[in-house]
Amino acid sequence: MPWAMVALQRQDGQVLLAKRRDSGVWCLPAGGAEVGGSFATAAVSELAEETGVEVSPADLVPFACLSEAELHTVSYPNGDVTHCFALCFLARRWRGEPQADMDEMTAVRFAPLDQLPAPLDPPAAQALALLEAYLAAGKFQVR
Repeated sequence: MPWAMVALQRQDGQVLLAKRRDSGVWCLPAGGAEVGGSFATAAVSELAEETGVEVSPADLVPFACLSEAELHTVSYPNGDVTHCFALCFLARRWRGEPQADMDEMTAVRFAPLDQLPAPLDPPAAQALALLEAYLAAGKFQVR
């Protein structure tokens, strides 16, 4: 299943995280691409749905891909299990003030990369480590 994750980053380097209602973990806004949709479309729509923030697809910068089965296998309540592939995007321009949707997410907050809240969703932790590597090297990261 193709997924998109978005790291919304302020000028001070802090990244937007959202707290999931179902598990209580902090994560990056993310979600699966609809049939016929793109990673960028999924990134834009999931960010808007979960946080109310609007980003133009032109403002998304792909910084990494994440496809490790031990980090990105999703088990659903109905018993379905899927190994996901995620394309991770960085966005530094957006419209709107982040707010939790109160459906999937109960809180949103910006945090420095060296002071992330706990508990942190393992795929989000890996994506944020890849973001740090991308910011240091300026090169797309593969994991």
